[in-house]
Amino acid sequence: MDRDRSESRLNRRTFLAGTGAGALVALGAAGRAEAAGPAAPVSRAAAAAATVRRATAPVDLVNPLTGALTTSPDTACGKTFPGADTPFGMVQLSPDTVSGGDNGSGYSADMTTIEGFSFLHLGGIGCYGDLGNLQVMPETGDLVTGRDAAKSPFRKETEVARAGYYAVDLDRYAVRAELTAARRAGMLRFTFREAGTGRIKVDLARRVGFDGSHSVAQELRLADPYTVEGSMRADRSGGGWICGNGPAYTVYFSMRFQHPVGPLGTWDGDTVRRGATEQSSASESAGFFVEFPVRAGQQVLVKAGVSFTGVAGARGNLRDSLPGWDFDGAHTAARGAWAGALGRVAVKGGTDTQREIFYSALYHTMIDPRISSDADGASRFGEGPVRHDPFTQRTVFSGWDVFRGEFPLLTIIDEQTVSDQVNTLLALTDSGAVKGLARWELLGTDTDTMVGDPAVNIISEAYVKGVRGFDADKAYAYCRDVALGPAERSNRNDFENWTRLGYCVDTSLSKTLENAYADYALARFAEATGRHADARRLDGTSRNYRNVFDKDAGWFRGRNADGSWMGDQDGCVESNPDQQGWYVPHDVPGLIALLGGRDAFVSRLDGMFEQTPPDEMMKWNDKYNHSNEPVHQMAFMFVHAGAPWLTQKWSRYVCAYAYATGPAGLAGNDDCGQMSAWYVLAASGFYPVAPASGVYALGSPLFDEAVFTTSRGTRFTVEARHNSTANPYIRSARLNGRVLDRAWITHEEIVSGGRLTLVMGAEPDKEWGSDPRQAPPSRTRPVPPARPFGGGGRG
Repeated sequence: MDRDRSESRLNRRTFLAGTGAGALVALGAAGRAEAAGPAAPVSRAAAAAATVRRATAPVDLVNPLTGALTTSPDTACGKTFPGADTPFGMVQLSPDTVSGGDNGSGYSADMTTIEGFSFLHLGGIGCYGDLGNLQVMPETGDLVTGRDAAKSPFRKETEVARAGYYAVDLDRYAVRAELTAARRAGMLRFTFREAGTGRIKVDLARRVGFDGSHSVAQELRLADPYTVEGSMRADRSGGGWICGNGPAYTVYFSMRFQHPVGPLGTWDGDTVRRGATEQSSASESAGFFVEFPVRAGQQVLVKAGVSFTGVAGARGNLRDSLPGWDFDGAHTAARGAWAGALGRVAVKGGTDTQREIFYSALYHTMIDPRISSDADGASRFGEGPVRHDPFTQRTVFSGWDVFRGEFPLLTIIDEQTVSDQVNTLLALTDSGAVKGLARWELLGTDTDTMVGDPAVNIISEAYVKGVRGFDADKAYAYCRDVALGPAERSNRNDFENWTRLGYCVDTSLSKTLENAYADYALARFAEATGRHADARRLDGTSRNYRNVFDKDAGWFRGRNADGSWMGDQDGCVESNPDQQGWYVPHDVPGLIALLGGRDAFVSRLDGMFEQTPPDEMMKWNDKYNHSNEPVHQMAFMFVHAGAPWLTQKWSRYVCAYAYATGPAGLAGNDDCGQMSAWYVLAASGFYPVAPASGVYALGSPLFDEAVFTTSRGTRFTVEARHNSTANPYIRSARLNGRVLDRAWITHEEIVSGGRLTLVMGAEPDKEWGSDPRQAPPSRTRPVPPARPFGGGGRG
């Protein structure tokens, strides 16, 4: 593989800088200041700009524009999309401001023109994007087929973005566009403000990608006087994904108009035909349009179902998801779906800004992994249709990101999605589309983006946490092939050197540490299923992280095949050794020993945060870089070293300064929900350092109460008494009325239901949770119970 391709596969960091984002960054800063509380004063004007309206329903606190920035010289970018969707739905009907470049969502809030509204989007991805298919644009005046030439300016004050709804005024055409979505279909309502000739133009060639990409083949036919159906085929030759292997896929559609189409128009390049009934093209510019007289104020509705299996699937999905023409009813249904999903976690207290950030984050954790099978269960991997045991097929598995916090959250509140994702991963391997297990799956293709074995991680975590509904023996066999071989069935990074040397040579440090954690996770799966010999072997290789620790330097470094050390800044993916070296989540006691004891460990870790001032938290930086995933467990590692008060201090610090409201509200790419999941968990007061351990370290909750309704029908409540910005430290704790001396809880304690009560104070209690005997359990030490109340406790 050539160097450019290899680097793009491993590095999703944005290098392009846009302009015009200063006001958005200022708004994000104001939101952070309110979240931080009185300790972070802001000007009266900035505070006013960041004020969030109070709402009784959590769904009304969601701001889909949070993180909707793709290019900025001043801040990291969330790369989310602001349009209409439903929880884990197939359709994301959203505005498009750009098609090419490092703008994976196809929308950036600093841009001032709109190309159209397409039915499929990726959200929060760090790579040059894909999807963006089936783009609809209303027009008046002369026909303009070119996407760029047909753009319309819009004013930000006319944008409305809510859960399940988006609207904007297109100034060029004097049209109000409204969008809503259902599970596998979407509806648009266009209000033409002026009388004349109206037009709806549907671009079948448009696709998001690094080079202004396109679908490579387009088919359409007039199915009946109201309906146009067809397909758009996309592959690597048309651009698209550029962080590894691009997917080849076909999007099928069934688009229905509320009124008869009349003469259908088509275009293919510069050729325009009116009165057509079908078209087959292979063009960078192709599609169809309908024209009609409109009265001033007339509303025109259009809806479409999409599918990855065939036109019949798209037709069935439209019939199932949007059988009627009630736009407001569809919007209400979408809002209701979001209200139900968001109701799985309910918080009380905190500031208006904190609640907006929280529910916008929870919303963003419920977009992927999205469904990709049809309403009748039909599905397709790559170019081949498949039928499998009943489960809902999913796609967009950003594994390297989401195994850290997104999937641990889902194991609490949505076991079904976790089970579906495991089944999808297994089916991909069954189909022959993937060798080993997919690392970053998109539409049936393993794009092979990033490093490690995230599928092994989430499958192992799911099993040890009691998630079922998949073939455990098959799942274990596939995971074992990845970790232990044989090589022809493994897609583990640098498998040969890992097996022969005990460390990786290619991107040495990142791959070695990620592989080590995956072996730990699989060892827990092996242990839970009685495969004790495998568990012992995998526990041994999980300690291979020690092979890239340079004792002379006192820290981790990449290593060459001859045993020599790489340069002190080499061997990492999207990080540096100062950051990546902390990724030993499964053996913190071992890492403490390498560093010379708890004091040395705590001092070095604390220094990473001390050297990251507030104004750097929203930027890619060389210390605590919350903009990217390798550091996400760091604030919670102090619990393992007997200094839980520092976890309380720094988890609040990250919540306050790495998150805000509005388009500049995320410190980095949302990465399909991981950045948002971190906030949901940390703001609730706990986070997993090593997800497969089943242990969550306690931090400092932002809210007086957070209630999780688990997949098992139980309710787990985190209550923080005397909680405020001035009282960030835990003084004492009780779990279900019993005194809790440890600064961590287990997954089983959460899903069993109950109440964790934390008494907060202004000063840290350096005794609570610090006893080495109360450290998170090793593999040989059982979980100590909470003790009966009556033994005191510091308040």
